[in-house]
Amino acid sequence: MGNRSVLLGLVAFVVFTSPAYAYLDPGTGSILLQALIGGIAASVTVGSMYFQRIKAFFGGAASKKSGQK
Repeated sequence: MGNRSVLLGLVAFVVFTSPAYAYLDPGTGSILLQALIGGIAASVTVGSMYFQRIKAFFGGAASKKSGQK
């Protein structure tokens, strides 16, 4: 019964929509672009930090083995 009412609600939401007549100024596009670029930069930074940890882990294990000889 729950899935049917959710589906009926979604169909009603799509069928009975009306135009919003909203205006998005150029500043809104700029904010969205900055958020996208910031998200990409943050993702690259976090990925780089984890890559450095992995590289140090495997690099540290190799240097310890060579130092024990």
